[in-house]
Amino acid sequence: MTTCPARYDEELGLWVITEPAVVREVLLDPDTFRPDNAVLAHTPLGVPALRILSAVGFALPPTLANNAGPSHRPIRQAVARFFSPARVAAVEPLTRRLLTERLTAVGARLAEGGTADLVEAVAAEPPALVLLDMLGLTEVDVPALKRWSRDSLELFWGRPSPERQVELAHSAAAFYWWLRQRVIEARKDPGEDLFGVLTGLELADEEICAVAYFLLIAGQETTGQLISAAFHRYLGTTVADPAEAVEEVLREVSSVPTWRRVTAAPTSAGATQLPEGAGVLLGLTGHGGPADLAFGVGIHRCLGAGLARLEARVALEAAAGLLPLIRLTETPELIDLLSFRAPARLEVEVAPIRLAGDRT
Repeated sequence: MTTCPARYDEELGLWVITEPAVVREVLLDPDTFRPDNAVLAHTPLGVPALRILSAVGFALPPTLANNAGPSHRPIRQAVARFFSPARVAAVEPLTRRLLTERLTAVGARLAEGGTADLVEAVAAEPPALVLLDMLGLTEVDVPALKRWSRDSLELFWGRPSPERQVELAHSAAAFYWWLRQRVIEARKDPGEDLFGVLTGLELADEEICAVAYFLLIAGQETTGQLISAAFHRYLGTTVADPAEAVEEVLREVSSVPTWRRVTAAPTSAGATQLPEGAGVLLGLTGHGGPADLAFGVGIHRCLGAGLARLEARVALEAAAGLLPLIRLTETPELIDLLSFRAPARLEVEVAPIRLAGDRT
């Protein structure tokens, strides 16, 4: 039996491709399947939200995920230096300390008969702190960064109402204004941190802000979501091999299950003909493909793939003694955006001990 490699989804307004081999072909052909729509708002922004963003000069010119032009390579090379294998390996002790501290506190709370949310109490902040350390960024309000990041993901990949768009736009504008101030400071006194390196590329302020905007979101929020997904997957079980467990999560329930492309000319996906300007939604995970496909392939492969794998593995290792002993207190609330899915909360408690032969 043959299957159609692409189908048009009326509700999404996108051609959906989930066959791993075809997804890989699309990602390896950025000239035909361009990344121009990768960070566009899935729900078109209304005039009130656009005015709020415009007031701070908000702009997302092509830089990394949405760039297939000549400027992509030098920007990517500059950012990639922060995520070299040596630098990733060097942050493992920090990652383990941050996660262990939080899991110890959760364990103590649960031992006293309380409950805890594994997302906020454990998974949320360590990836942000690790990323900031790797990028050389100090004096960052981490709770504000987390709030800005989550609001921006909802603004660009969610389906917010016009009223909610206004709320989210205020948050995104505050984030962008903060980025602009960091760029101004870096131009006066460039250092070796992310902003200092980017100013050395002779980029416009808007380009530097665009790089930092999504790097500071994707570089930590998606990893926190990956850790949350891993905790959810293995709650109540013993994880024999944390590294392989992470690969299973990436194959089946990764926090970034889809990504977008747009056709530059009439083309085909397998045997399906696509018109010029067709928006395409690629299924990266949960369709029988390899774990590595969760990070994409080709010139836009996720720069933080090695870091995400390390942080998720360390999280499972650190939680190994706790996960078999706990259970959910309620059905978890989920983040369910176009390209981002993970538990928003994982409220847990100690599971009652069941004796042999106890069927209650």
